[in-house]
Amino acid sequence: MAPSGSIRSKGRGGEAAVRERILEAAFTAFTQNGYAATSTLEIATQARASKRELYSLVGNKQEMLVACIRSRAGRLQLPADLPTPRDRETFAEVLSSFGARLVHEISDPTVIAIFRLAIAEAARAPEVALTLDTIGREAARSALRRIMLLATQDDLLDGTPAERAEQFLGLLWGDLLIGLLLGVAERPQPMEIAARARNAASTFIQLYAGRTRPPAITPDP
Repeated sequence: MAPSGSIRSKGRGGEAAVRERILEAAFTAFTQNGYAATSTLEIATQARASKRELYSLVGNKQEMLVACIRSRAGRLQLPADLPTPRDRETFAEVLSSFGARLVHEISDPTVIAIFRLAIAEAARAPEVALTLDTIGREAARSALRRIMLLATQDDLLDGTPAERAEQFLGLLWGDLLIGLLLGVAERPQPMEIAARARNAASTFIQLYAGRTRPPAITPDP
């Protein structure tokens, strides 16, 4: 028999609402109790759903974990509609804006919890970490590589976009992300995030954006 709170009619929200409750209950249980110690019965009870609904709307426990990560990893996908870097000043502004958005999203406690889950299950369920890496981390890195590529095409930068993207991320994060994952660092405040991003952009520009477009040569009359 399904729990009394199980939703079966569209008038009560339909399958989408049940699925959302299942994922919320699963994510809470996984982060509080650990993946291995969480049972599908516990998730069903917390979600006020039947086990049949769990399996039909989401899947088994591993699929629930992947779905939890997938539903939250979209926060790491940053928009690519940033201004095109045409000079060093614009390039620094683009990097600073991108860096601040990245730190703000990834330092969110919910996203940090996703990283911790993926790390905890890396050996038993490597596809969980792969999902996070593909949907979340790679989306952000791809956007940053595009910025670096545009700067390279405008002769503001040398080296490969992938190499320069990794170098900027190193300047941006330092050891902050490790501290957040270990729980020994607090999430920075908005002003701290903005300052961190500006400093990373400024240092990056000084180190790597030394090239300038050569002056146009006017032909002799």
